Amino acid sequence: MKYGFITVAAAVPAVKVADTDYNVREMESLIAQAEGKGVEIICFPELGLTGYSCQDLFREQLLLDKMEDALVQLIDFTRMLDIIVIAGIPVVAGDILLNCAVVIQHGGIIGIVPKTYLPNYNEFYEKRWFASAQDLRDTVVYLAGSPVTLSSNPKIFRTMSGVCFGVEICEDVWSPIPPSNNLALAGADIIFNLSASNEIAGKHYYLKSLLAQQSARTMSGYVYSGCGYGESTQDVVYGGNAMIFENGKMLCEGKRFSITPQLQISQIDIELLRAERRMNTTFINSQRKASAEIVDTKPVDSKDFRLMRDINPWPFIPSSDEMTETCEEILNIQTAGLMKRLSHTNSSKVVVGISGGLDSTLALLVCVRAFDRLKLCRRGIIGVTMPGFGTTNRTHNNATNLMASLGVTSREISITKSVLQHFEDIDHDVNIHDVTYENSQARERTQILMDLANKTDALVIGTGDLSELALGWATYNGDHMSMYGVNGGVPKTLIRYLVKYIAITDVDSLSKATLLDIIDTPISPELIPADEHGDIKQKTEDLVGPYELHDFFLYYFLRFGFRPSKIYMLAEHAFNGTHAEAGRYDGETIKYWLKIFCRRFFNQQFKRSCLPDGPKVGSVSLNPRGDWRMPSDASSAIWMKECEEL
Repeated sequence: MKYGFITVAAAVPAVKVADTDYNVREMESLIAQAEGKGVEIICFPELGLTGYSCQDLFREQLLLDKMEDALVQLIDFTRMLDIIVIAGIPVVAGDILLNCAVVIQHGGIIGIVPKTYLPNYNEFYEKRWFASAQDLRDTVVYLAGSPVTLSSNPKIFRTMSGVCFGVEICEDVWSPIPPSNNLALAGADIIFNLSASNEIAGKHYYLKSLLAQQSARTMSGYVYSGCGYGESTQDVVYGGNAMIFENGKMLCEGKRFSITPQLQISQIDIELLRAERRMNTTFINSQRKASAEIVDTKPVDSKDFRLMRDINPWPFIPSSDEMTETCEEILNIQTAGLMKRLSHTNSSKVVVGISGGLDSTLALLVCVRAFDRLKLCRRGIIGVTMPGFGTTNRTHNNATNLMASLGVTSREISITKSVLQHFEDIDHDVNIHDVTYENSQARERTQILMDLANKTDALVIGTGDLSELALGWATYNGDHMSMYGVNGGVPKTLIRYLVKYIAITDVDSLSKATLLDIIDTPISPELIPADEHGDIKQKTEDLVGPYELHDFFLYYFLRFGFRPSKIYMLAEHAFNGTHAEAGRYDGETIKYWLKIFCRRFFNQQFKRSCLPDGPKVGSVSLNPRGDWRMPSDASSAIWMKECEEL
């Protein structure tokens, strides 16, 4: 394991019912392929050495003996390999026969897990041949020439890198209380399921939902390997399901009904899973009565690490098939929050500073949705443009055009005169474009909005977004402050998609044209005078860095507590991988902006410690009253040191 990732595989070999020699050769072939691809743990289907559908042949001593011969061969095959193999076998324990998973490594049996829940309904009749783990008394059996203790006690296998995994078999996960519940609560990071679930119309989709939910509920990785081509089709058909999940998300899935063997490989992020569990107090409280025997696997040689899984450059952006539903849900959360605040304060007016940029545009659109749902007149939305030294015609025209097409009240109050007077009062040279020059404008604009709100009995609606809060890209007690901030939980990369969604689905043609131009406008606070062509000179991303990088850093830093070295590795993979539409950044560029992110995130906490109210919309939030509590004087030294060492 490196960077918290462990490489696992769900294998579906070709099988011939009751032909143990053939079956073991097919398993060995997939093991060799998996070992060559860096797989650390491989899981095979239920009763894979014999075939699941042997029926009454399981009563034949010859089959059981030949299975044991094949098991000896399989164990010997792993003698010089590091890979951990989980295979399905029948095991005789005194007077009973058990359906088991055997865990093999380095030429030895690490442990055996018997199946707990045996299906005995409809097309299933496993109890005809097998007993449940609940019927087992602790006993020692000789298997493949060695004594092995069989027990019904739950087992967790622990690798030398500290990864813990448990095993359940097919029907176990269909039960009301699957064994994996206890295993995960007792510390298993990954659950492996050896299965022989047959195919009937509609069952596959239910199975995927079941496994995804179990993975999410237990906050675990879940590796599922089901019997496939070659099993008996006398009464049922087996499709050969091979699926790998991580905390409810499917990482990979094989092709069902394939006539060729399958090897589905993916990497599960153990650090991510453990971070999720540590943050979830309900999961922690549920652990109190969970228990399992810990079985250590054998030491292995370290191998070179290569990340195999796809990393999304935009973790805040929903996938295309979820875009409409997710955008609508986020907008509904923002709108519902504002509606409640308006109702509680008995307000029918709001004041919003409109710059012609993305953030203020989204805030205005949310206000319009809230007023429409409350059946309030849109004229109660007072949009204020406050042109200053850096305002361009493009942003100013977009601001005024949008307010006009949406039918809200439009006000224009220039800040030039008042800011010049302020410069004179504090003896600041107007030609020095420093932080005083910039922040004076931001604070003047906020003062205008606050005072206008007092005058009109309105609420000031904040426009600042999550990305700006993370970087501290806001003037303290300037645009940092409002009476209700609707965008505080929405990152910059997502705002663009929300505005585009509204432009396409929810506004008139004039508003749509304006919104699309706003989307294409460079992000800028417009506090520095425009260039000689009247275009925006001060571009935010030139100063603090690309927002797609910073949002990526923010997501993994805040959501999972990843260290800079892991975030750097993930970013290199994400922004130089398969996503052609993403920006391309070399390692030095990513490192440079990651250092900027860490430095600014720590230095600017004092602004986040006193944020106005606003709705949480996603899993990442900087709200100081709930999601992120950090001392304003915390040192960034160890994070910066690791950045320097990248």
